[in-house]
Amino acid sequence: MQPGDRVRVERGDVTNEGVLLPSTTRDHLVVKLDGGYNVGVDRDEADVEVLESGARDVDEGADAGGGEASEITFDDDLPTVSLISTGATIASTVDYRTGAVTAQFDAEDVLRAVPDLAGRANYRGRVVANILSENMEPSIWRELAEAVAEEVAAGADGVVVMHGTDTMQYSASALSFMLDSPVPVVFTGSQRSADRPSSDNVMNAVCAVEAAKADHAETLVCMHASPSDDACALHRGTRVRKNHTSRRDAFETVGARSLGVIDYEAAAEAGAEGDAADAAIEWNREPLPRGSEASEGDGDAEAGLAPDLDGDVELAKFTPGMDPAAWDYLDGKDGVVIEGTGLGHVHTDLVPRIAELVEDGTVVAMTSQCLDGRVCDRVYDTGRDLLDAGVVEAGDTLPGTAKVKLMWALANLSDPAERWPATSRELTEESQPWR
Repeated sequence: MQPGDRVRVERGDVTNEGVLLPSTTRDHLVVKLDGGYNVGVDRDEADVEVLESGARDVDEGADAGGGEASEITFDDDLPTVSLISTGATIASTVDYRTGAVTAQFDAEDVLRAVPDLAGRANYRGRVVANILSENMEPSIWRELAEAVAEEVAAGADGVVVMHGTDTMQYSASALSFMLDSPVPVVFTGSQRSADRPSSDNVMNAVCAVEAAKADHAETLVCMHASPSDDACALHRGTRVRKNHTSRRDAFETVGARSLGVIDYEAAAEAGAEGDAADAAIEWNREPLPRGSEASEGDGDAEAGLAPDLDGDVELAKFTPGMDPAAWDYLDGKDGVVIEGTGLGHVHTDLVPRIAELVEDGTVVAMTSQCLDGRVCDRVYDTGRDLLDAGVVEAGDTLPGTAKVKLMWALANLSDPAERWPATSRELTEESQPWR
């Protein structure tokens, strides 16, 4: 039997039929079932019958996901897109020895995992980290920002960051502050791994590459716009939030429509035919324009870089009935972001506690637990008391974004409290004071 044969595999009381795929180990068989899923079977435990020889063409160099292997060929007529990996699911394959999903990193590996990317751009691959998304740390944000800046200086026309979805909103926000890139920086990921028939990895990757080739200089998150494979939404990094644990359209722009939408079919056709990616994008608002071009790899373009962060910042959530002693760990912090209720409130007994933090030199910013609207501590007595205590209103800034922003502001601005912007648009502009 050879890869591409249709086989029936029996092991105990279980019978599977499908196409035999190349395996990552001699001890296991990999079979793609008719429903799209792949299964790994111990060779010693299985009885295998070949039902049809050569039922499907399968490249021996392909990964166990069934995609064809792709070689990188440079074309002077194509833009260059840098693929930076942090260990995301989007370009993963399944190791059938362990059953684990393993992230793939270099450009060749990504093209094997997502062969639809071939021919859309010239690619360079780079690994910044190999971590679970929940293990992301500010030190890696700095490495990521520096890597993007280096790729832009080396001639990249756009950058795609492959990132786990759980903390992608934080990383996208961080790079929005740390970088002034003249080219697009597009974060993307996958809610479902490549071996699942409902995987979103191919569409997200294709749309992200096309968004990275387009005429703008935004830091974006590119993910499914709906449960269907029809379009990806382009969310500004400072306004996006993951709002569902598992849906493919888990990411949303809070408080507004997404910055733009990229039609998957149009993007796929544009890339295949060498057309401009912009034709596939419908912008809901005017994006930031590209800066100096990095085409032809001349290295003339540079990204403004301010990667310093103050790591001594905490995000504290107020809940009714909480013990005020729970906030003792905030003593001595450089910055604290409070996720208050409604317009930005906490229990009145906590106001003196917050005043003590401010008096001791901690910058305290107030956000809201509500998804829409903005903080206004001028309406009720509690809010006015908080302002008198020295709390800074964070406007409509998302709590997670507010934490990242305060980390950046404390490390880069002389007076972060005075320069906290009132609107999300000012947030984007002030986060990049060199623009």
